[in-house]
Amino acid sequence: MGTASRFAERFGRQPDGVWSAPGRVNLIGEHTDYNAGYVMPFAISRRTAVAAARLGEGWTVWSAATDEQVRITADALTPGRVEGWAAYVAGVLFALREAGYAPPPAELSIESDVPLGTGLSSSAALECAVLSALVDLGGLDLPRERWPALAQRAENEYVGVPTGIMDQSASTLCRAGHALFLDCRDGVTEHIPFDPGGAGLAVLVIDTRAPHRHVSNEYAARRRSCEEAARTLGLPALRDLAGADLPAALEKLDETTGRRVRHVVTENERVLNTVAMLQGGRISGIGPLMTASHASMRDDYEITVPEVDTAVEAALAAGAYGARMTGGGFGGCVLALVDAEAVGPTTAAVTKAYAEAGFKPPETFTATPSAGARRVA
Repeated sequence: MGTASRFAERFGRQPDGVWSAPGRVNLIGEHTDYNAGYVMPFAISRRTAVAAARLGEGWTVWSAATDEQVRITADALTPGRVEGWAAYVAGVLFALREAGYAPPPAELSIESDVPLGTGLSSSAALECAVLSALVDLGGLDLPRERWPALAQRAENEYVGVPTGIMDQSASTLCRAGHALFLDCRDGVTEHIPFDPGGAGLAVLVIDTRAPHRHVSNEYAARRRSCEEAARTLGLPALRDLAGADLPAALEKLDETTGRRVRHVVTENERVLNTVAMLQGGRISGIGPLMTASHASMRDDYEITVPEVDTAVEAALAAGAYGARMTGGGFGGCVLALVDAEAVGPTTAAVTKAYAEAGFKPPETFTATPSAGARRVA
Protein backbone atom coordinates (compact mmCIF):
# COMPACT_ATOMS: atom_id res chain seq x y z
CA MET A 1 0.00 0.00 0.00
CA GLY A 2 1.36 3.41 -0.95
CA THR A 3 1.56 6.58 1.12
CA ALA A 4 -1.54 8.11 -0.50
CA SER A 5 -3.53 4.91 0.05
CA ARG A 6 -2.58 4.79 3.71
CA PHE A 7 -3.69 8.41 4.07
CA ALA A 8 -7.03 7.59 2.45
CA GLU A 9 -7.50 4.57 4.69
CA ARG A 10 -6.74 6.68 7.77
CA PHE A 11 -8.65 9.85 6.96
CA GLY A 12 -11.35 8.65 4.57
CA ARG A 13 -10.37 10.89 1.67
CA GLN A 14 -7.59 11.27 -0.86
CA PRO A 15 -4.64 13.53 0.00
CA ASP A 16 -3.98 16.70 -1.93
CA GLY A 17 -0.45 15.43 -2.54
CA VAL A 18 2.54 13.47 -1.26
CA TRP A 19 5.89 15.03 -0.39
CA SER A 20 9.14 13.43 0.73
CA ALA A 21 12.55 14.41 2.09
CA PRO A 22 15.72 12.32 2.41
CA GLY A 23 18.03 11.28 5.18
CA ARG A 24 21.70 12.01 4.62
CA VAL A 25 25.21 10.80 5.18
CA ASN A 26 28.19 13.09 5.57
CA LEU A 27 30.81 12.15 3.02
CA ILE A 28 33.50 14.07 4.92
CA GLY A 29 33.78 16.97 7.35
CA GLU A 30 33.01 15.87 10.92
CA HIS A 31 32.77 18.24 13.90
CA THR A 32 33.77 21.11 11.64
CA ASP A 33 30.28 22.62 11.49
CA TYR A 34 30.27 24.29 14.91
CA ASN A 35 33.79 25.52 14.22
CA ALA A 36 32.49 27.57 11.26
CA GLY A 37 34.15 25.12 8.88
CA TYR A 38 33.25 22.96 5.89
CA VAL A 39 31.08 19.87 5.53
CA MET A 40 30.10 17.72 2.59
CA PRO A 41 26.92 15.66 3.00
CA PHE A 42 24.78 14.02 0.37
CA ALA A 43 21.15 12.98 0.48
CA ILE A 44 20.39 9.26 0.38
CA SER A 45 17.51 7.43 -1.25
CA ARG A 46 16.00 6.51 2.14
CA ARG A 47 13.22 9.06 2.64
CA THR A 48 10.37 10.22 4.86
CA ALA A 49 7.08 10.69 3.04
CA VAL A 50 4.17 12.91 4.07
CA ALA A 51 0.72 12.71 2.49
CA ALA A 52 -1.40 15.74 3.32
CA ALA A 53 -4.71 17.44 2.67
CA ARG A 54 -6.03 20.79 3.81
CA LEU A 55 -8.33 20.89 6.83
CA GLY A 56 -10.70 23.44 8.37
CA GLU A 57 -8.55 24.23 11.38
CA GLY A 58 -5.63 22.81 13.36
CA TRP A 59 -3.47 19.86 12.36
CA THR A 60 -4.00 16.13 12.73
CA VAL A 61 -0.91 13.96 12.25
CA TRP A 62 -0.66 10.17 12.04
CA SER A 63 2.58 8.15 12.10
CA ALA A 64 2.77 4.78 10.37
CA ALA A 65 5.76 3.88 12.55
CA THR A 66 3.87 4.18 15.84
CA ASP A 67 0.26 3.99 14.59
CA GLU A 68 -0.32 7.03 16.76
CA GLN A 69 -2.49 10.00 15.86
CA VAL A 70 -1.86 13.42 17.40
CA ARG A 71 -4.01 16.53 17.23
CA ILE A 72 -2.08 19.83 17.25
CA THR A 73 -3.94 23.07 17.89
CA ALA A 74 -2.72 26.60 17.36
CA ASP A 75 -2.30 27.17 21.09
CA ALA A 76 0.06 24.15 21.28
CA LEU A 77 2.67 25.86 19.12
CA THR A 78 4.76 26.80 22.12
CA PRO A 79 7.98 24.86 22.78
CA GLY A 80 7.36 21.97 25.16
CA ARG A 81 3.63 21.61 24.50
CA VAL A 82 3.99 18.68 22.08
CA GLU A 83 6.43 15.86 22.75
CA GLY A 84 7.77 12.74 21.02
CA TRP A 85 7.84 12.38 17.25
CA ALA A 86 4.98 14.87 16.82
CA ALA A 87 7.16 17.61 18.33
CA TYR A 88 9.08 17.74 15.04
CA VAL A 89 5.83 18.44 13.18
CA ALA A 90 4.75 21.04 15.74
CA GLY A 91 8.23 22.53 15.54
CA VAL A 92 7.85 23.18 11.80
CA LEU A 93 4.47 24.83 12.41
CA PHE A 94 6.04 26.91 15.18
CA ALA A 95 9.01 27.96 13.01
CA LEU A 96 6.76 28.94 10.10
CA ARG A 97 4.60 31.12 12.34
CA GLU A 98 7.63 32.69 14.01
CA ALA A 99 8.95 33.57 10.53
CA GLY A 100 5.69 35.33 9.66
CA TYR A 101 4.00 32.57 7.65
CA ALA A 102 0.56 31.03 8.18
CA PRO A 103 0.91 27.24 7.88
CA PRO A 104 -2.29 25.81 6.38
CA PRO A 105 -4.47 23.62 8.63
CA ALA A 106 -4.06 20.04 7.43
CA GLU A 107 -4.28 16.32 7.99
CA LEU A 108 -0.94 14.57 7.50
CA SER A 109 0.21 10.97 7.47
CA ILE A 110 3.89 10.13 7.87
CA GLU A 111 5.95 7.10 6.98
CA SER A 112 9.68 6.60 6.59
CA ASP A 113 12.39 4.14 5.66
CA VAL A 114 15.17 6.30 7.14
CA PRO A 115 16.55 4.19 10.02
CA LEU A 116 16.10 5.77 13.43
CA GLY A 117 19.01 6.44 15.77
CA THR A 118 21.75 5.63 13.27
CA GLY A 119 23.02 9.12 12.51
CA LEU A 120 21.27 9.34 9.12
CA SER A 121 19.20 12.39 10.11
CA SER A 122 15.75 10.87 10.36
CA SER A 123 14.62 13.95 12.31
CA ALA A 124 15.70 16.36 9.57
CA ALA A 125 13.96 14.20 6.96
CA LEU A 126 10.73 14.41 8.97
CA GLU A 127 10.99 18.18 9.46
CA CYS A 128 11.79 18.86 5.82
CA ALA A 129 9.09 16.57 4.41
CA VAL A 130 6.48 18.30 6.59
CA LEU A 131 7.85 21.71 5.63
CA SER A 132 7.71 20.85 1.93
CA ALA A 133 4.09 19.73 2.25
CA LEU A 134 2.97 22.82 4.19
CA VAL A 135 4.74 25.26 1.88
CA ASP A 136 3.00 23.76 -1.15
CA LEU A 137 -0.40 23.29 0.49
CA GLY A 138 -0.42 26.87 1.75
CA GLY A 139 1.13 28.41 -1.34
CA LEU A 140 3.69 30.00 0.97
CA ASP A 141 6.26 32.31 -0.59
CA LEU A 142 9.23 30.74 1.18
CA PRO A 143 12.36 30.59 -0.99
CA ARG A 144 14.08 27.21 -0.95
CA GLU A 145 17.34 28.69 0.35
CA ARG A 146 15.54 29.67 3.57
CA TRP A 147 14.22 26.18 4.28
CA PRO A 148 17.31 24.83 6.10
CA ALA A 149 17.39 27.62 8.70
CA LEU A 150 13.67 27.35 9.31
CA ALA A 151 13.80 23.58 9.78
CA GLN A 152 16.84 23.98 12.03
CA ARG A 153 14.90 26.47 14.14
CA ALA A 154 12.12 23.90 14.54
CA GLU A 155 14.58 21.40 15.98
CA ASN A 156 16.63 23.87 18.04
CA GLU A 157 13.90 25.98 19.59
CA TYR A 158 10.82 23.75 19.67
CA VAL A 159 12.24 20.24 20.06
CA GLY A 160 15.24 21.51 22.02
CA VAL A 161 17.99 19.66 20.13
CA PRO A 162 21.01 21.92 19.34
CA THR A 163 21.79 20.64 15.84
CA GLY A 164 23.77 22.55 13.28
CA ILE A 165 22.37 23.40 9.87
CA MET A 166 24.05 20.60 7.88
CA ASP A 167 21.27 18.01 8.17
CA GLN A 168 18.47 20.33 7.12
CA SER A 169 20.61 21.76 4.30
CA ALA A 170 21.23 18.29 2.91
CA SER A 171 17.58 17.26 3.23
CA THR A 172 16.28 20.32 1.38
CA LEU A 173 19.02 21.45 -1.01
CA CYS A 174 20.80 18.32 -2.30
CA ARG A 175 20.65 17.27 -5.94
CA ALA A 176 20.77 13.77 -7.36
CA GLY A 177 24.27 12.76 -8.43
CA HIS A 178 25.90 15.44 -6.28
CA ALA A 179 27.33 16.06 -2.83
CA LEU A 180 26.62 19.38 -1.10
CA PHE A 181 29.69 21.44 -0.22
CA LEU A 182 28.54 23.71 2.62
CA ASP A 183 30.43 26.56 4.23
CA CYS A 184 28.99 26.59 7.75
CA ARG A 185 30.12 30.15 8.41
CA ASP A 186 28.11 31.91 5.73
CA GLY A 187 25.78 29.17 4.50
CA VAL A 188 27.11 29.29 0.94
CA THR A 189 26.63 25.98 -0.88
CA GLU A 190 27.99 24.39 -4.02
CA HIS A 191 26.77 21.22 -5.70
CA ILE A 192 29.74 18.96 -6.41
CA PRO A 193 29.29 16.13 -8.95
CA PHE A 194 29.37 12.80 -7.13
CA ASP A 195 28.10 9.76 -9.05
CA PRO A 196 29.82 6.63 -7.69
CA GLY A 197 27.61 4.31 -9.73
CA GLY A 198 28.61 6.01 -12.95
CA ALA A 199 32.24 5.30 -12.08
CA GLY A 200 31.60 1.64 -11.24
CA LEU A 201 31.81 2.37 -7.51
CA ALA A 202 29.44 2.25 -4.54
CA VAL A 203 29.17 3.90 -1.15
CA LEU A 204 28.43 1.10 1.28
CA VAL A 205 26.72 2.29 4.46
CA ILE A 206 27.40 0.03 7.45
CA ASP A 207 25.06 0.51 10.38
CA THR A 208 27.40 -0.63 13.14
CA ARG A 209 24.48 -1.04 15.56
CA ALA A 210 26.76 0.30 18.26
CA PRO A 211 24.75 1.91 21.05
CA HIS A 212 25.47 5.61 21.32
CA ARG A 213 27.68 6.08 24.37
CA HIS A 214 27.85 9.35 26.34
CA VAL A 215 27.03 11.33 23.21
CA SER A 216 25.57 14.44 24.85
CA ASN A 217 28.30 14.99 27.43
CA GLU A 218 31.14 14.08 25.07
CA TYR A 219 29.76 16.22 22.24
CA ALA A 220 29.46 19.19 24.58
CA ALA A 221 32.99 18.61 25.87
CA ARG A 222 34.44 18.58 22.34
CA ARG A 223 32.59 21.73 21.39
CA ARG A 224 33.65 23.53 24.57
CA SER A 225 37.27 22.52 24.02
CA CYS A 226 37.24 23.97 20.51
CA GLU A 227 35.64 27.23 21.62
CA GLU A 228 38.17 27.64 24.43
CA ALA A 229 41.04 26.91 22.03
CA ALA A 230 39.80 29.54 19.59
CA ARG A 231 39.71 32.10 22.41
CA THR A 232 43.22 31.14 23.54
CA LEU A 233 44.50 31.55 20.00
CA GLY A 234 42.63 34.83 19.48
CA LEU A 235 40.56 33.47 16.60
CA PRO A 236 36.85 33.92 15.79
CA ALA A 237 36.70 30.13 15.22
CA LEU A 238 39.07 27.24 14.51
CA ARG A 239 38.11 27.60 10.85
CA ASP A 240 40.43 30.60 10.85
CA LEU A 241 43.53 28.58 11.79
CA ALA A 242 45.55 27.74 8.69
CA GLY A 243 47.30 24.41 8.43
CA ALA A 244 50.66 26.15 8.11
CA ASP A 245 50.07 27.86 11.47
CA LEU A 246 49.03 24.69 13.26
CA PRO A 247 52.46 23.74 14.74
CA ALA A 248 52.87 27.12 16.40
CA ALA A 249 49.30 27.02 17.68
CA LEU A 250 49.78 23.59 19.25
CA GLU A 251 52.62 24.98 21.38
CA LYS A 252 50.10 27.25 23.12
CA LEU A 253 47.65 24.45 23.97
CA ASP A 254 47.64 21.45 26.26
CA GLU A 255 48.05 18.07 24.58
CA THR A 256 44.38 17.03 24.56
CA THR A 257 43.12 20.39 23.32
CA GLY A 258 45.85 20.39 20.71
CA ARG A 259 44.65 17.08 19.32
CA ARG A 260 41.08 18.39 19.10
CA VAL A 261 42.30 21.45 17.22
CA ARG A 262 44.46 19.38 14.89
CA HIS A 263 41.44 17.29 13.92
CA VAL A 264 39.35 20.34 13.03
CA VAL A 265 42.10 22.03 11.01
CA THR A 266 43.10 18.92 9.09
CA GLU A 267 39.48 17.88 8.56
CA ASN A 268 38.70 21.20 6.90
CA GLU A 269 41.67 20.64 4.62
CA ARG A 270 40.41 17.15 3.79
CA VAL A 271 37.01 18.54 2.81
CA LEU A 272 38.61 21.06 0.46
CA ASN A 273 40.83 18.35 -1.03
CA THR A 274 37.79 16.12 -1.52
CA VAL A 275 36.05 18.90 -3.42
CA ALA A 276 39.07 19.25 -5.70
CA MET A 277 39.23 15.48 -6.28
CA LEU A 278 35.56 15.24 -7.20
CA GLN A 279 35.66 18.30 -9.43
CA GLY A 280 38.48 16.55 -11.27
CA GLY A 281 36.39 13.38 -11.64
CA ARG A 282 38.71 11.34 -9.42
CA ILE A 283 36.14 9.67 -7.19
CA SER A 284 38.30 6.76 -6.06
CA GLY A 285 40.97 9.32 -5.12
CA ILE A 286 38.89 10.51 -2.15
CA GLY A 287 39.35 7.12 -0.47
CA PRO A 288 42.59 7.97 1.35
CA LEU A 289 41.04 11.25 2.53
CA MET A 290 38.10 9.33 4.01
CA THR A 291 40.46 6.94 5.79
CA ALA A 292 42.60 9.79 7.10
CA SER A 293 39.44 11.47 8.37
CA HIS A 294 38.56 8.35 10.33
CA ALA A 295 42.02 8.07 11.82
CA SER A 296 41.77 11.69 12.93
CA MET A 297 38.39 11.09 14.55
CA ARG A 298 39.77 8.01 16.27
CA ASP A 299 43.11 9.36 17.47
CA ASP A 300 42.76 13.14 17.75
CA TYR A 301 39.06 13.71 18.39
CA GLU A 302 38.53 10.35 20.15
CA ILE A 303 34.91 9.84 19.11
CA THR A 304 34.95 6.33 17.65
CA VAL A 305 34.02 3.06 19.38
CA PRO A 306 35.25 -0.53 18.81
CA GLU A 307 32.34 -1.49 16.54
CA VAL A 308 33.03 1.51 14.30
CA ASP A 309 36.78 0.91 14.14
CA THR A 310 36.24 -2.78 13.41
CA ALA A 311 33.94 -1.98 10.48
CA VAL A 312 36.46 0.48 9.01
CA GLU A 313 39.39 -1.90 9.41
CA ALA A 314 37.49 -4.85 7.90
CA ALA A 315 36.29 -2.81 4.93
CA LEU A 316 39.80 -1.55 4.21
CA ALA A 317 41.24 -5.06 4.54
CA ALA A 318 38.64 -6.22 2.00
CA GLY A 319 39.91 -3.68 -0.52
CA ALA A 320 37.81 -0.55 0.06
CA TYR A 321 39.33 2.63 -1.40
CA GLY A 322 38.54 4.37 1.87
CA ALA A 323 36.29 4.09 4.91
CA ARG A 324 35.25 6.38 7.71
CA MET A 325 32.69 6.89 10.41
CA THR A 326 29.97 9.36 9.47
CA GLY A 327 28.13 11.48 11.99
CA GLY A 328 28.83 12.79 15.46
CA GLY A 329 30.46 9.65 16.78
CA PHE A 330 30.26 7.14 19.63
CA GLY A 331 28.23 4.79 17.41
CA GLY A 332 26.25 5.16 14.21
CA CYS A 333 27.30 4.33 10.66
CA VAL A 334 30.46 3.82 8.61
CA LEU A 335 30.89 4.68 4.93
CA ALA A 336 33.08 2.54 2.71
CA LEU A 337 33.92 3.51 -0.88
CA VAL A 338 34.19 0.25 -2.84
CA ASP A 339 33.98 -1.15 -6.34
CA ALA A 340 30.35 -1.89 -7.17
CA GLU A 341 31.03 -5.60 -7.47
CA ALA A 342 32.76 -5.59 -4.08
CA VAL A 343 29.67 -4.63 -2.08
CA GLY A 344 28.86 -8.26 -1.27
CA PRO A 345 32.40 -9.35 -0.36
CA THR A 346 32.97 -6.21 1.73
CA THR A 347 29.71 -6.77 3.60
CA ALA A 348 30.72 -10.39 4.21
CA ALA A 349 34.14 -9.32 5.51
CA VAL A 350 32.66 -6.82 7.96
CA THR A 351 30.06 -9.34 9.12
CA LYS A 352 32.79 -11.93 9.71
CA ALA A 353 34.89 -9.44 11.68
CA TYR A 354 31.87 -8.59 13.80
CA ALA A 355 31.18 -12.22 14.56
CA GLU A 356 34.79 -12.76 15.59
CA ALA A 357 34.59 -9.73 17.91
CA GLY A 358 31.29 -10.84 19.43
CA PHE A 359 29.34 -7.84 18.09
CA LYS A 360 25.77 -7.87 16.82
CA PRO A 361 25.66 -8.40 13.03
CA PRO A 362 25.80 -5.06 11.18
CA GLU A 363 23.18 -3.92 8.70
CA THR A 364 24.24 -2.51 5.34
CA PHE A 365 22.88 -0.76 2.28
CA THR A 366 24.33 1.27 -0.59
CA ALA A 367 23.77 5.02 -0.62
CA THR A 368 22.96 6.80 -3.87
CA PRO A 369 23.32 10.60 -3.93
CA SER A 370 19.71 11.73 -4.22
CA ALA A 371 17.53 14.83 -4.45
CA GLY A 372 16.28 16.91 -1.55
CA ALA A 373 12.72 17.54 -0.37
CA ARG A 374 10.12 17.65 -3.13
CA ARG A 375 6.58 16.77 -4.11
CA VAL A 376 6.41 13.19 -5.37
CA ALA A 377 2.67 12.75 -6.10
